[in-house]
Amino acid sequence: MLHTATTHAMHGARFHAYVSPSTGSTQLCAWRTELAPRTPGQPHTPSHEEVFLVLDGAPTFTVDDTVYDAHPGDVVRVPAGAEITAANTGDQPASMWVTTSVGIRAMTPDGTQITPPWAQ
Repeated sequence: MLHTATTHAMHGARFHAYVSPSTGSTQLCAWRTELAPRTPGQPHTPSHEEVFLVLDGAPTFTVDDTVYDAHPGDVVRVPAGAEITAANTGDQPASMWVTTSVGIRAMTPDGTQITPPWAQ
């Protein structure tokens, strides 16, 4: 099935949702995330595993206490329950393709629960 993206913005990032329950998916969600240059990222803890495929730029991922400097073609897997921050400290935009399971939620360090609209 062909799907066009629905775009959302949060914490300085843009999320282009392609696959989610709103497009008929019962198991998977997939979107493209864009980070503008000098975007610090928002730490959060996902309820479900996530997989990030870097498309462009050089984003930095912090998963729990481990830092990964990623480049196009790199994949970062984030286990459910791990704290992640995806940041772009460079001068060029960065983008990633993200895949996860239906029903994902996230919690920020201050306890705020997020149900991402791009995964609904």
